[in-house]
Amino acid sequence: MNHEDHINLISPAGLKTAGVWADLGAGIGAFTLALREVLGPQAEIFAVDKDRNSLDELQRRHHKRFGGVGGLHFLRADFLDPLELPPLNGVLMANSLHFYHDKVSILERVRGFLQPGGLLVLVEYNVDKGNPWVPFPLSFQTFVELASQAGFQTPRLVGKHPSSFLREFFAARAETT
Repeated sequence: MNHEDHINLISPAGLKTAGVWADLGAGIGAFTLALREVLGPQAEIFAVDKDRNSLDELQRRHHKRFGGVGGLHFLRADFLDPLELPPLNGVLMANSLHFYHDKVSILERVRGFLQPGGLLVLVEYNVDKGNPWVPFPLSFQTFVELASQAGFQTPRLVGKHPSSFLREFFAARAETT
């Protein structure tokens, strides 16, 4: 997938420009940069990842694409640990939830970061059987069930993209209740 594919996958989620967002498990920022493009330069985005090298690469890529302009903050942390974040309008989780077995508690934690009416945008492989590299994927249908248990409204599927690795990706949005 390239930058345009990332944008095309998340933009149908109906994201409002600006606002305060976090990308949990940002990695080198493929979806962080797409989120920045969709939300515009007035948005504040907290890129959270536990790997310093990934965040350094994201910072380089942000500077190259946007001249380093815009409210992108780099937070080296595990998103399961206590985080110092302001109340968020939205959270993006792109290919980060599939590393955890207990997804409901993580989704509940994410919901706690969000303001009332906040939005979770999830990008994941659309399968329920993993492998050593993607140990605990979840299909869109499974996400619908788990999101409800975690206190989100029924998620809406907003996009799909083929994957040569595990069939396809899906993007979905789920609002807080």
